[in-house]
Amino acid sequence: MPLALDSVTVATVLPFLPDGGIDWDSYRRLLDYCAAPDGVKAVFVNGHAGEAAALAPEECAEVIRATRAHLGPARTLMAGIVAYSTAGAIARTREAREAGADVAVLFPFPQFGAGGGADRRAGPAYVAAVHDAVPIPLSIFQYPLSSGAGFSTEVLTEIARHPGVVAIKEGSGTVEAYEDNWRSIKAARPGVKILPSNFGWFLPQLAIGADGILSGLASLAPHELVALWRATEAGDLAAMRAASDRLYPIVRGIYAAAPLMDMHTRIKAALCAMGVIAHDHPRAPLQPLLPEVRARVADLSASVARDG
Repeated sequence: MPLALDSVTVATVLPFLPDGGIDWDSYRRLLDYCAAPDGVKAVFVNGHAGEAAALAPEECAEVIRATRAHLGPARTLMAGIVAYSTAGAIARTREAREAGADVAVLFPFPQFGAGGGADRRAGPAYVAAVHDAVPIPLSIFQYPLSSGAGFSTEVLTEIARHPGVVAIKEGSGTVEAYEDNWRSIKAARPGVKILPSNFGWFLPQLAIGADGILSGLASLAPHELVALWRATEAGDLAAMRAASDRLYPIVRGIYAAAPLMDMHTRIKAALCAMGVIAHDHPRAPLQPLLPEVRARVADLSASVARDG
């Protein structure tokens, strides 16, 4: 089946039980809520939203298998590859393919935070080595440039030239870098899908150009992101602004308050308040939300439920 990356891709959060185990019943309800709406064509598991760094390799594979079993072939299934060496990334990519993933999403290594994002050898060599070993379509998880691990425009464009790369999950973190990357990659290899995921400014990214939206926020507000994308496809700026206006309080409620590392726990708290999942526990080292934060998110969830 052809890859469907030209609409909304939901990056799923992963519900946990109080003892830290995966809450599979809640996860299936979550998929029914956020992956089923018309306009959501792909699902991204084992990313930041899914707390992949806290999962064992066998858990990552089980999330892929469970997602594929529940959704069937109707959705493109992307799987994050979080590793700490090229050999580890190859092993995780092979496991993801065997578990049923359609696309492997390569995260940058922590080592890249010391300037690897601008090194003309490291990123392209990483991508080539993984694809040579496991010939599966690849997407690149572009980190914020401020992290040090985000690829420069020159390096990201060179990576996009690799024939195995089908998409860029674009999270550079500045509108200038986003536009530079959009123009450069589209000039070099137009078929590579650029999927904006800078959660604080969806509207400017889409106005510059995009091939879809990829966001953890789609776990919570899939209908609004679909509305935003449909307005974008239609070139209807007024409708884009209206959708952005509806998203604004949700975006600020989830992402604006410090610490940002709690953003996906806040999404889970809102889903819990809506009755979609049973618990909002993160997995350590992330910590449970403070009661006052949980109360604010619960208030936010009421508007999300009405909009949905």
